[in-house]
Amino acid sequence: MNQRLGELLVRENLINIAQLQEAEGEQRSSGERLGYALTKLGYIEASDLTQFLSQQYGVPSIDLDAWEVEPAVYQLISKENALRHVVVPVNRTGSGLVVAMADPTDLDALEDLKFITRLQIIPGVASEAQILESIDKYYGGQSAGEQQDQLPGYDMEEVLEEFGEVDFDKQEDLGGMDLGADAEEAPIIKLVNMMLLEAIKRDASDIHVEPYEKDFRVRYRIDGVLYEQMRLPLKLRVPVTSRIKIIANLDIAERRLPQDGRIKLKLGRGREMDYRVSVCPTLFGEKTVLRLLDKSNLQLDMTKLGFEVAPLEKFKRNIHRPFGMCLVTGPTGSGKTTTLYSALSELNTPEVNLSTAEDPVEFNLPGINQVQQHEDIGLNFASTLRSFLRQDPDIIMVGEIRDFETGEIAIKAALTGHMVLSTLHTNDAPSTVTRLVNMGIEPFLVTASLNLVVAQRLARRVCSECAAPIEVTAEELIDLGMSNEEVKEGLENDTFIFQKGTGCKRCNDTGYRGRVALYEVLELDDNIRELVLQGASTTELKQAAIAGGMETIRRAGMNKLVEGVTTIDEVLRVSASD
Repeated sequence: MNQRLGELLVRENLINIAQLQEAEGEQRSSGERLGYALTKLGYIEASDLTQFLSQQYGVPSIDLDAWEVEPAVYQLISKENALRHVVVPVNRTGSGLVVAMADPTDLDALEDLKFITRLQIIPGVASEAQILESIDKYYGGQSAGEQQDQLPGYDMEEVLEEFGEVDFDKQEDLGGMDLGADAEEAPIIKLVNMMLLEAIKRDASDIHVEPYEKDFRVRYRIDGVLYEQMRLPLKLRVPVTSRIKIIANLDIAERRLPQDGRIKLKLGRGREMDYRVSVCPTLFGEKTVLRLLDKSNLQLDMTKLGFEVAPLEKFKRNIHRPFGMCLVTGPTGSGKTTTLYSALSELNTPEVNLSTAEDPVEFNLPGINQVQQHEDIGLNFASTLRSFLRQDPDIIMVGEIRDFETGEIAIKAALTGHMVLSTLHTNDAPSTVTRLVNMGIEPFLVTASLNLVVAQRLARRVCSECAAPIEVTAEELIDLGMSNEEVKEGLENDTFIFQKGTGCKRCNDTGYRGRVALYEVLELDDNIRELVLQGASTTELKQAAIAGGMETIRRAGMNKLVEGVTTIDEVLRVSASD
């Protein structure tokens, strides 16, 4: 509209060419619309511009100062969409919605608003200044959905500009509409495309698409915490889920059973992104969770994962042993896979045969034989392990020890000259030993095969852009688990560095950006092995391990706290007291 509007205003002698050129320069530098730049420079009154646009395009002129919009009307469009398109809803008439727009010729905005509201959009024209004032008046400081933990809106063109050429691995084109799709399907395609790309831009690890009785929302997990991204009309539950199923090669007709699939995107500049898709039927429709797997962000350098010097030395020493078992434990999403892949990367040399059994295979690693599990045809961890033992292995990685059968085969492999790496779901390192015994594995087999257990959690890092020093009281540090002597010495010698993010655009005003791993490394020495054989409890094993020099997850968190890497709130969130 900018070029056309400028020409029309010059033709009607409302502005001259010099004024137009200056306004265009202002518009280019500030990113504002041309009409707003002209009124800001004082070359035309906002009311005159509005009246001119009204006459030129045959749409009514709306004086927003004379309107008092009801909440039921302005809530039809979120604040993010109102700001993105510079519009404000004014009145609803049956199946129509009167909308004041700065640019009544913006067909994309009209189509988008029609798609969002499911109403016929009746455009009117108002000055941009009035629209922005009305948005501030009606929406205030709230985001769409009035959620505290909600991210700002996004622009499809801006996202595509960042990633360049983007397409699906098959015949899908993420960069634009499906030309063969009808008018009803095209907005769904665009919506899902934006959802997938925006998650990459936000550095999200998961996308949750969740239907409820009276709501349909999308949330992103960023640095381990879920933030609401948008709320969608209930009518879109089935179309959005079906679109995701189509590009993940799932059965769109099956809505009663869980399904798993995968989406591969080819981004610009040679970058690829995988989404692991899980669809699960719930009471009010199918919930879809997409996990983002970005190989370009995979950190395989163990020195950069968050290990302290002594625990890292223990970890490296044990994975380089000729045989035995090393286990990594922690809840889902705690970074176990990254730690294991880092170990595999360290061990991956031409002299060794390295095989992995994974469910699913998250990243393809050159030089490693990776096997995807398929329970439906009998290819599970136990059967794959048996096959590995006939493949002349040196190092074996098992995605997870879930049952007695898998655990027994893994331990026998560790006892017969192989290095075995795997994961287990336990709360801390000492309880891993007890879990194996409770699973049915004899204590003498556990002590003979198990070399090392690593328990880990992920804590959010303080954003480097907005980090600011803060004061922490001695009482807070003592409550966290520090001794009086440590606190006194640290405060007196000024060796503690406490920081907290104040919130900025780069970290979405959270004060955190990125995560750091907190590790608890238990190396089984003779004392621990003797306690296991005697049937010691988890508490007894933990006390003996701490006495032997093991740093707990809470202690690792305190180390990161005093270095200014994370905050007290994060340490309390991800770790239990000792």
